Parts: sequence; C-alpha cells; structure tokens
Amino acid sequence: MMIFSVRRAWCAFVVACSLVVLAGSLAATPQTAKPAANAAVNADAQGWQPLFDGKTLTNWAPTKFTAEGPVTVEDGRIILSTGRSITGITWAGPELPKTNYELALQAMRVEGSDFFAGITFPVADSFCSLILGGWGGSVVGLSSINGMDASENDTSQSITFENGRWYNVRIRVTPEKIESWLDDRQIITQELKGNKVDIRLEVELSKPLGIASWKTKAALRDIRLRRL
Repeated sequence: MMIFSVRRAWCAFVVACSLVVLAGSLAATPQTAKPAANAAVNADAQGWQPLFDGKTLTNWAPTKFTAEGPVTVEDGRIILSTGRSITGITWAGPELPKTNYELALQAMRVEGSDFFAGITFPVADSFCSLILGGWGGSVVGLSSINGMDASENDTSQSITFENGRWYNVRIRVTPEKIESWLDDRQIITQELKGNKVDIRLEVELSKPLGIASWKTKAALRDIRLRRL
C-alpha cells in the first residue's frame, strides 16, 4: 500500500509539472507571435506607411538652408516658420524607393504669399520638385523639366490657394511618368521618356526627400508613402 501511494503521489507530481509547463507555453504564445504581427506595423490596408508620427521630427531634419526659419512640431503639425529664404525639412530616415511609389501629405499656407510646399522627391536616378503656390503665390508645376522650372515648362499652371486651408497632395512616380493630384483633381501628368528631370540648385539640400516653403509660414501633416 505504501508503494502504491508513493506511485500515485509521483504521478500527480508529474501531471502537475506538465500542466505548469503547458500553461507557461500558452502564456508565452502571444509574445512569441508578436514580432510577426509587428512586421506590417505602420502600414494601413492600402499599404500607406506614415513618415511623420505627429509628435516629433523623428527621421526628419530641419534643412540647413541659408536664413531659414525655425522648424517645430505643434498640435500634430510640422510648422515651417517664415524665414528670409527657404525653410524646410529633409528626410533622414531609412532609404526610400526611387520609382513605383506614391507620396501623399496635407499642406497649408498659414501666412505669406509664396510657395508653401516645394516637395522634392526621387525619380529613378534623379530628383524633381513639385511647387505649390510659387512665384508670388499661384504658380504650380514641376521643377525642373529639360532645364525649365515650374514657371516655364508645360506643367506650369496657376491655382489660387487660400491661407489657412489644408490641401491634399499626392505624387505618383513610375518608370513612365510623374503624376500629381491636388485634393481630388489630377493637375500634372509628365512623361519621362525623352525628358530630363532635375531640381533647382536652391533645393539641393532637400534630397532625397524634402518639403520646403519660401518666405512663407507653412504647416504639414499626414505625410505618407506607399510602394506600388
């Protein structure tokens, strides 16, 4: 009887240990799966990845132009304060795609009368800039195409912008063309074959990706990118 009791006690001990191990394994399962779940963090259902966290300039740096204004983050917005020339931010994070991607953001001219969003972006082995509200406040276009800036080439157009209003901007780059939208309206389609794409010297420091304003206070938010 004593031997039987010892055996029963031993079996109970083994079962209890197994249950403890099993419980520990079950408790650890969510933590083990967590890295896999985080693999797609920061990307929404459409593949958009935020480039601005709404709180800090993480992965961005104020561009060291000459006589630029301060750059701050306030109420979920990046503020480009009015400078005596260009004020802007330049991407300082991980490498971004050079083609087959879309870039989107919201921009506002807070004060001033010139461009509030000069967006410099990669185009294959070169770069280009979309200018919104330049040359006195209304010129829109790409700088530069075949050596001609946004006020001179075929993408040049005039759009009236309101101070204090958010504008939705989207740029698409593929091997065939550059396209851009303002709110829901497509404003630019520029074929790349047979055309030279470049930037003006003034925004050289905005490469590889930068957003700038000229003697104008601007606000930026919801900066996103997705691969096509």
